[in-house]
Amino acid sequence: MTSKASKLRIKRAVRAGRPKKEGVDRYPGGQIRHSERENEVRATVMEARARVHYLQKTPEKDVAEYGGYTAGRLYLDGKITEEQLKAGNEYAIVIMRYCQSVGIPFPTARAQDLGRVKGFAGEESQSAQERATKATAAMTRLLTILQSCKDGPQVKQTIHNLFVMDEEALRLMPERQLLWLRCGLNELIYQEGLRKYGKSINNEIA
Repeated sequence: MTSKASKLRIKRAVRAGRPKKEGVDRYPGGQIRHSERENEVRATVMEARARVHYLQKTPEKDVAEYGGYTAGRLYLDGKITEEQLKAGNEYAIVIMRYCQSVGIPFPTARAQDLGRVKGFAGEESQSAQERATKATAAMTRLLTILQSCKDGPQVKQTIHNLFVMDEEALRLMPERQLLWLRCGLNELIYQEGLRKYGKSINNEIA
């Protein structure tokens, strides 16, 4: 005959732990399938991003693609074109490649993949030196293009602060600074067209 103490232990064991979650997809072993949970987390993140950055009326796909950085939000606001956004993103990629090739950290942690930035590892191979030389030349070419614009220093700094430093305050930049931004991006588009095709890839730059 089971004693009163044994019955009490069995009863406590049955009640131990939180109740089993109902209505979720599980593997045969009983573990919850996380695809649904990941979708819930993603939806929560997208909702928060839209709320914080005032993008509630923007399609969720666009919020996911462009809402995560300041330049993308400027594009969603209609202040720059898709071509201008791409030109600025390419500028940021050139700067990142330069930093990686010469072994220096990217200027800001907000706009980089931290796991890919490596320090100087001593004596470089010829191929590494060639990459560094190529990256330096590419960066110098873009900086020269921006500096050649009217108000060149302001143009260069605005584009650098937006696309490399990802400064959130620039979403509300004044009209004059927005003109500097568009001027520099348009010149990058134009010069890239000349370099690739001998003519502008965008004959009707906004």
